[in-house]
Amino acid sequence: MHPLLTALAAAYGAAAGALLPRPLHRLAVEPDEPWRTVCPRGHTLTGPLRGWLGPARCPDCGGGTWDGGRGTAVGVVFTAVVCAALAAAVGARPELAVWLLLAPPGVLLAGVDLAVHRLPDVLTLPMAAGAAALLGAAALLPHSAGSWPRALLGGAVLGGAYLVLFLISPSGMGFGDVKLALTLGIALGWYGWDVLLMGALAGLLLGSLAAAALVMTRRARRGTAMAFGPCMILGACAGLVLGALGAG
Repeated sequence: MHPLLTALAAAYGAAAGALLPRPLHRLAVEPDEPWRTVCPRGHTLTGPLRGWLGPARCPDCGGGTWDGGRGTAVGVVFTAVVCAALAAAVGARPELAVWLLLAPPGVLLAGVDLAVHRLPDVLTLPMAAGAAALLGAAALLPHSAGSWPRALLGGAVLGGAYLVLFLISPSGMGFGDVKLALTLGIALGWYGWDVLLMGALAGLLLGSLAAAALVMTRRARRGTAMAFGPCMILGACAGLVLGALGAG
């Protein structure tokens, strides 16, 4: 355990999670709609990065009372927990910086998928490229515990496997899941093929359990589309934690 590092990672995760509701609100639109540029009451969202970065409030809505998305506290807590768990497992190794950078956009992707069953390219593709580049830099530093070539192969393997699943059953899986699999495969492949398999199977198992629960509670029927991205991300997080512990 690394208590100080874990506490710092949790604080970072909480701060990052507090900034997620605004991009979540902007990105949670149907595929044929443009990204939102206004708050629910029609005020233009302003701030850094053309209004993408900022607190979950609109200063023009009654003194800044608008909450830019439901479940802000849940996002803060969840991002903090994910970052803390990764820090506790990985410790002071170079790849921890990569996982901490990927965690907030991963939580954001899960939120968008839950809201509109969509994994936007504006997040999935930069995450894949960023993961590959950053892990390449981490591999050059002392005390890294993974393999960069294997990480790249892991992305290709998991992305290819999800592409096959998509081609077999396009109604059961979106192409966004295939693009997300590239990033998750790169991350999981860093620690080994067994970790890649474990993380991938964990995501599939969570997805199956979630689908069964929705059917049993009559919140969905067989064939109903569901958000599979959050299950993939949770499974990959579990795989990364176990892989880091095994590499320690």
